[in-house]
Amino acid sequence: MKRRFAAVDTRIIELLTSIVGEQGVVVDPHGVDRYCRDETTDTAGRAEVVVKPRDTAAVAGVVKLASEFLIPITPRGGGTGVTGGAVPAAGGIVLSLEKMNRIIEIDTDNLMAVAEPCVITGDLARAAAERGLFYPPDPASIDSCALGGNVAEGAGGPCAVKYGTTGDYVTGLVVVFPDGSVSRLGGKIVKNATGYNLIGLFVGSEGTLGVITEITVRLLPLPLYSVDLMAPFADLASASSAVSAVIRARIVPTTIEFIEKEAITLASRFLKKDLPFPDAGAQLLIRLDGDTKQAVDHQMERLWETIKEKGARDMIVAESSVTRDRLWEGRRCMREAVVAEGGAKCGEDVVVPRAAIPAFVGRAKEHLADVGIGSIFFGHAGDGNIHVELMKGKLSDDEWRRRLPAAREGLYRIAVAAGGMITGEHGIGLIRKEYLGLSLDSAQIAVMRHIKDALDPKGIMNPEKIFHE
Repeated sequence: MKRRFAAVDTRIIELLTSIVGEQGVVVDPHGVDRYCRDETTDTAGRAEVVVKPRDTAAVAGVVKLASEFLIPITPRGGGTGVTGGAVPAAGGIVLSLEKMNRIIEIDTDNLMAVAEPCVITGDLARAAAERGLFYPPDPASIDSCALGGNVAEGAGGPCAVKYGTTGDYVTGLVVVFPDGSVSRLGGKIVKNATGYNLIGLFVGSEGTLGVITEITVRLLPLPLYSVDLMAPFADLASASSAVSAVIRARIVPTTIEFIEKEAITLASRFLKKDLPFPDAGAQLLIRLDGDTKQAVDHQMERLWETIKEKGARDMIVAESSVTRDRLWEGRRCMREAVVAEGGAKCGEDVVVPRAAIPAFVGRAKEHLADVGIGSIFFGHAGDGNIHVELMKGKLSDDEWRRRLPAAREGLYRIAVAAGGMITGEHGIGLIRKEYLGLSLDSAQIAVMRHIKDALDPKGIMNPEKIFHE
């Protein structure tokens, strides 16, 4: 059942201005509209006001006000999400955290970093690297996405195969609960068995349980040496078999990415240049790292012997920044290439067991062909997270919208049947909420709803997300 919320009137605007100042309040419709969309194609929301606090106290003041007057709040970081998670679905206030963008501390004694939620993830990683430290989570949008959004979505990235995802690094949070109260969860500690894991509850909560205003993450020593590799295969089945063989051989690369033939061709056309191994049925992009060149070279020799047995036809070794960029440019431009080619697109990110990738891709391609929607497959072979770009192509807007639900549902059902889930790192947001029941049973969804109702009984925090009413 949808809740009835209060409207934002002149009095509310005055009260918000008293909390954040005139420069922190946007009411002009054109200015507000910029905050009512993310990178999800064809998804836009509505809001009456955008509020830009500078600190936790101001966030708490805004949230307390919204709770008192029953006004919905949509927390927003960089706006780079692809599921509509930061799109205001019920009007009210967009709470933009863009001014909370400080790296508070790089703690070299405890191997920890403390940052505000709108710090760009790449900036944090570079600040850590300057001190010989390593923040491994690396979403594809690392130079535009915000750390708070990464936490809220449970973001991953290519390095997840060896180093894990964002949630594996969060040791502390400062959160503003939906009643405006503030709490510090965890801190610069590696172990914590004190009660329920509330930090884990907020990772992946998509702004529905409160607002994250400070984040503490653990860091690692920066690997001293790394090398990037590219290997072509006749088809995706051979490439996937090679991934399984690498893992069985107890070689743990930093990254194992796959690109199928159609994606290689599309990227080449977008870049207007030939890419390495253009005739390959599939490519694997692999990174190895370690503390010495000798150790990495030993891994590389073992890896080559392993993947050669599974059909690798060659291997490029890239040790310089120039050759690394050449290997990765096709993978990195994929989303831009899809948009340029199709005019509109929908990015899916299902996850399946690693060994199930070839069968999943085959069945998914058949399904999407039957529906009549084009597609491109690429992603993280090392952890089974597959990015599927659904392409509008020459379809009319009406026909695209008509076919899209069946395309999505079939894709999700195939992933779940393979032992997977409907999303690996992008979250549910607006666009997947009606499909949540395909992955989770009714008991799990009921528990999640109880948690939402317990923390946010008035339902003001990012309403109409995750759960299908």
